[in-house]
Amino acid sequence: MSSLSRELVFLILQFLEEEKFKESVHRLEKESGFFFNLKYFEEKVQAGEWEEIEKYLSGFTKVDDNRYSMKIFFEIRKQKYLEALDRQEKAKALDILMTDLKVFSTFNDELYKEITQLLTLNNFRENEQLSKYGDTKTARAIMLVELKKLIEANPLFRDKLAFPTLRSSRLRTLINQSLNWQHQLCKNPKSNPDIKTLFTDHTCTPPNGPLAPTPVNLPVAAVPKPAVYTSLAAHSPFPPPAAAAAAAANAGALAGWMANASASSSVQAAVVTASSIPVPQNQVSFLKRPRTPPAVPGMVDYQNPDHDQLMKRLRPAPLVEEVAYPAPRQQAWSLDDLPRTVAFTMHQGSMVTSMDFHPSHHTLLLVGSSNGEITLWELGMRERVVSKPFKMWEMSTCSVQFQALMVNDTPISVSRVTWSPDGSFVGVCLLIDYYCFSLHIFVLIAFLVAGVAFSKHLVHFYAYPGSNDLIQRLEIDAHVGGVNDLAFAHPNKQLCIVTCGDDKLIKVWDSMTGQKLFNFEGHDAPVYSICPHHKENIQFIFSTAVDGKIKAWLYDNMGSRVDYDAPGHWCTTMLYSADGSRLFSCGTSKDGESHLVEWNESEGAIKRTYVGLRKKSAGVVSFDTTRNHFLAAGEDSQIKFWDMDNINLLTFTDAEGGLPSLPRVKFNKEGNLLAVTTADNGFKILANAVGIRSLRATETSTYDPLRTPIISAAIKASGSSAVGNVGPVSCKAERSSPVGPSPILNGVDPLGRNVEKPRVADDAIDKAKAWQLAEIADSAQCRLVTLPESMDASSKVVRLLYTNSAVGILALGSNGVQKLWKWSRSDQNPSGTATANVPPQHWQPNSGLLMTNDITGVNLEEAVPCIALSKNDSYVMSATGGKVSLFNMMTFKVMTTFMSPPPASTFLAFHPQDNNIIAIGMEDSTIHIYNVRVDEVKSKLKGHQKQITGLAFSTNLGILVSSGADAHLCVWSIDTWEKRKSVAIQIPTGKAPTGDTRVQFHSDQIRMLVVHETQLAIYDASKMERIRQWIPQDGLPAPISYATYSCNSQSVYATFCDGNIGVFDADSLKLRCRIASSVYLSPAILKGNQAVYPLVVAAHPMEPNQFAIGLSDGSVKVMEPSESEGKWGVSPPADNGVANGRTTSSSTTSNHTPDQVQR
Repeated sequence: MSSLSRELVFLILQFLEEEKFKESVHRLEKESGFFFNLKYFEEKVQAGEWEEIEKYLSGFTKVDDNRYSMKIFFEIRKQKYLEALDRQEKAKALDILMTDLKVFSTFNDELYKEITQLLTLNNFRENEQLSKYGDTKTARAIMLVELKKLIEANPLFRDKLAFPTLRSSRLRTLINQSLNWQHQLCKNPKSNPDIKTLFTDHTCTPPNGPLAPTPVNLPVAAVPKPAVYTSLAAHSPFPPPAAAAAAAANAGALAGWMANASASSSVQAAVVTASSIPVPQNQVSFLKRPRTPPAVPGMVDYQNPDHDQLMKRLRPAPLVEEVAYPAPRQQAWSLDDLPRTVAFTMHQGSMVTSMDFHPSHHTLLLVGSSNGEITLWELGMRERVVSKPFKMWEMSTCSVQFQALMVNDTPISVSRVTWSPDGSFVGVCLLIDYYCFSLHIFVLIAFLVAGVAFSKHLVHFYAYPGSNDLIQRLEIDAHVGGVNDLAFAHPNKQLCIVTCGDDKLIKVWDSMTGQKLFNFEGHDAPVYSICPHHKENIQFIFSTAVDGKIKAWLYDNMGSRVDYDAPGHWCTTMLYSADGSRLFSCGTSKDGESHLVEWNESEGAIKRTYVGLRKKSAGVVSFDTTRNHFLAAGEDSQIKFWDMDNINLLTFTDAEGGLPSLPRVKFNKEGNLLAVTTADNGFKILANAVGIRSLRATETSTYDPLRTPIISAAIKASGSSAVGNVGPVSCKAERSSPVGPSPILNGVDPLGRNVEKPRVADDAIDKAKAWQLAEIADSAQCRLVTLPESMDASSKVVRLLYTNSAVGILALGSNGVQKLWKWSRSDQNPSGTATANVPPQHWQPNSGLLMTNDITGVNLEEAVPCIALSKNDSYVMSATGGKVSLFNMMTFKVMTTFMSPPPASTFLAFHPQDNNIIAIGMEDSTIHIYNVRVDEVKSKLKGHQKQITGLAFSTNLGILVSSGADAHLCVWSIDTWEKRKSVAIQIPTGKAPTGDTRVQFHSDQIRMLVVHETQLAIYDASKMERIRQWIPQDGLPAPISYATYSCNSQSVYATFCDGNIGVFDADSLKLRCRIASSVYLSPAILKGNQAVYPLVVAAHPMEPNQFAIGLSDGSVKVMEPSESEGKWGVSPPADNGVANGRTTSSSTTSNHTPDQVQR
């Protein structure tokens, strides 16, 4: 069999394994003889399935192949013989002796005779050599050790014991690439290609109009499963009729996660104990086999409403953002919608361990703390409504051990609090620690009924009649071991409590009677979290365990329907969006790597992985969702925010400092308040404008001067002469004194009550003094690496790119030659991505080819270079004054050339929805919309007066923004290519509107960075209005040579013609860090006659604090902050350098309205 055929077998084996065709997998292993599955062999030996063992071995060796093989078969048959004797089955033992062991008599007749004599003994252990033979299980284990040694030493098993390293679903990916290629060969490609079968080659039928729609790049898909496993309920016509649309969609979504009810399961069936909840029959009928999510990079997929049956069986790739398909247009939103302003800080008295807002009373917050106390806060009044320390009611019902713990004042900590969906109940988990003994407890508190659960024995319920007290109502048994999570559910419209624990069980309780309704078994490790949910009338529970397994359960006795691996393979929490339509999870691995992802419910695969979390965390990251639009996670003493539809970090805040390394976060239902834990035993309330007004309204309507004072930020009063010379008053709400008078001086409340009052100038000046600009002047203050073989004084680095996979850097020189550097995996660089810790290798193919642009007849001094890289890093397109060349990144071969000058190409940008479409800026001021596949210019856009110097697409807004050497910005519709608007950038007085203007979209696809040698500016592209501008001044007076957003759009890296580099806050354009040229240039170069400075800067696509610069001497440097710092300075306070409305001389930032520039 050829090498490719052999590899195809491995691909098929992987496919069968992923699809759970276990018997077929092992049959193909045996019949092909390419891979000996040692794990499967061990399982069969331990189970004593001797016939299956010999059948499997026969695919790889025979008894008389060599001495190792003979010994393997002898040991197996001898064990089979001894087990028959041990069971006193002499007839069967004789049969084994005559049929299985007889063959060995020709090789060792004396041994065969000795084995035969064992038949005459009542117990074969009377034989001296077998006197130490123990039980069957032990004997099999001992034999298995010997067998593994023999197999590893047997030359016939050489190279057959290790399965090749493959990315998940490799066969699916190859088939999908084939579909891509077939579609590219279509004469009339459709944007929604009609792919109905894999049995014949794909071709698109001619379109019904003069213009053929362009192909659309979509995420990777999978090969369809056999129709026999397809659920009929999950494949109703698409889109479904209005009356049945919701039900069909929901059934299909859950079906993708659940296993077939009739399929065999490796887990034990759930035990239903005295259940009073009837299970709808249709909860089982639509279920499918589980699938394991793949982990391969995205390629092109095909969608069409006409072939829904195929597409519902295809599976997208996880861990990669699926940006290749057209997303629905979104309404414009603002960062002001996020609660980022600190309204006030509350002091709990002990470390806050969990928080939850009431679902309808949006300023009512339940807080659990490390001392076992449960507190109910009315945030509008800044008051503790209820404060309950932990207390046992009936000690006599507890074990002696537990009573001893209570007598010894054992520490008790709350680990989880939660409200029921209607706000009637609250759940709280408490942890009791005593040396090596650990006991978890959960408490259920409510307005009407509440309860506490002790992991060893008890569950308590409380009633809360509205007064400041909780009344005991019910006591039930709980888990054995720790109770790790609890939640509420409504199976059959009946409110139930769901708990999980260290005993690997999930239990469902009747909230009124305390009766246990369900007991779900199947996890192999302690259950870490649960997430009950429902789709229409289908109720189910997701659960995660500490081994990283995700399972799903219906309220029946059919066991789990899902067995997937969570990213990180450790502690993971799952949450739905507010409308229940989108599922997210956040988990941390044992190594501290955190993963925030969205799941594709219809397929049970990861839809997108959000970037921006650190690689190393000291614990599990807390996260929350809000408004069906935003995600928030607490990490690195910050709160980080994402748009659900964009993998890149949207923004972050440190909440004015004081946060722990992993702060807990919780939104209220409206999303206008965000509770965040602090490092000093308290929590902060962050609010947007609406949230501040709601707090103010509550405070005004219920104001009482004797209520608990707070430490306030957003509602501090400005100075008043009536107060006199009075210092700040520290007023914290202590646990031991929930209500206390606030100091009132001369009839004036020093804290004030107006949430919209501005901060005083003195406060602003103090903060400005406390903040310092980060200055880096020596290479020892950061991490730096110079790329090898990059120095070439004859060729400046004029364009610089990181590969999308972050493993390499591509530089285009002024001589038209492109160089590629790649990092490899090593102990110093386990990720294999670009880093300043180790140098990369200058990479070239074995052929020695160079990627050299067409420069025939080109004046290189006047040429404008341009470059663009495909999303999968397979192709690079570039030009240096001549024709545009398309290079294969693996071979460096020129695939094709096009767009011969004149006019010459000056800027290239791939269409975000179709890699076949390229926007090409030209030196004659036009923009060509070019289809590479058919070698045709589809549209020619005219609107500039000088050459094009920048192009940027926004799929959210459906526009292309172009910039030119005429200092103008033009906006074009990507649907019709019509010009929507044209605006001129505002050049500072005394400066000429010359030079390049570049544009780049923020990760939100709405804000836009505009770069000119005279300024940095931020525009709102939906209105094309400038909202920020920075002009070179003071410490950075030189013209700007280049600038770019960091990968998370939180920073702007700018290089200057005097060699300085500036790191700016992307929201305010305030300078955070200044890096001098002495950091990356040697003293000899600094003293030389030739000025060396960065011409271009590129941002790492995954690490927000790493960037690379290309210099005028041809060298390339990669820079990162020192490991001790971790980032390039900190953002200055919002009022830095501003006092009494004037800008101080130390400020390097000008913030102004769109029609006014300040210096």
